Amino acid sequence: MSNAQPAVVTKSAYLTLHYRLASLDGTDIVTTFSGNPATLMLGQGQLAPVLEELLIGLPEGTHKTFELEPGVGFGPRNPELVREVTRATLDENSMPGADYKVGDLVDFAAPGGGRFAGILRELGDETCLFDFNHPLAGQPLKFEVQLISVL
Repeated sequence: MSNAQPAVVTKSAYLTLHYRLASLDGTDIVTTFSGNPATLMLGQGQLAPVLEELLIGLPEGTHKTFELEPGVGFGPRNPELVREVTRATLDENSMPGADYKVGDLVDFAAPGGGRFAGILRELGDETCLFDFNHPLAGQPLKFEVQLISVL
């Protein structure tokens, strides 16, 4: 059986892999290369769909880096997601005594349940400006992957 073809990633494959998402300047956003590899099943939402698509058809043992155009990995930036929030709303969603600084990621309860997070851009006495875009929206990214096993 030494001439068997390596297993190839399919839409429902079970993978063990190392992966790294980094900005184009090489700053790691998430990486498993320094620790244990990740184990995941495709189609379960554990990786962004666009990243899963890149893996389809790759043979086991592949080590490859993809460059993603701005907005491909986490969508384009949406200016409508930059919103004013009243200080009262911020306080309602905060731990007592929270001391926020511009650039902080703040978690909010969404109407109808669920959570969403925004990055604080401006902190005023009455209102605050939050950016609810994904922090990586509109950014070009590098996606490095090393496929250890494919089932």
